[in-house]
Amino acid sequence: MPKRVVTGVVKTDRMQKSRRVEIARLVKHPKYGKILHRKTVCHVHDENEESHIGDTVEIRECPPKSRLKRWELVRVVAKSTAVDIAAMRAADKLAQARKQEGEV
Repeated sequence: MPKRVVTGVVKTDRMQKSRRVEIARLVKHPKYGKILHRKTVCHVHDENEESHIGDTVEIRECPPKSRLKRWELVRVVAKSTAVDIAAMRAADKLAQARKQEGEV
């Protein structure tokens, strides 16, 4: 029987070689018919630590690797385009400080 392969978004990458991936899905309410947004959370084994927060990844079922990890990373489909504002501000402050030191 083939292993399931699904696509999701990495939500946390704090753990070493592990990622928390959310798979979004739509469900129709049985009585009212409204479309509801639901998510499935999978803990994924990322051996080479290729993925980071916000990346879209493809994962596949595997035998259990730990208490929670039942999936492994196949590939990173798309890298995150989010910008770290705090890092940009810190770099800007550092550049301004160097500029002022050069003028003095």
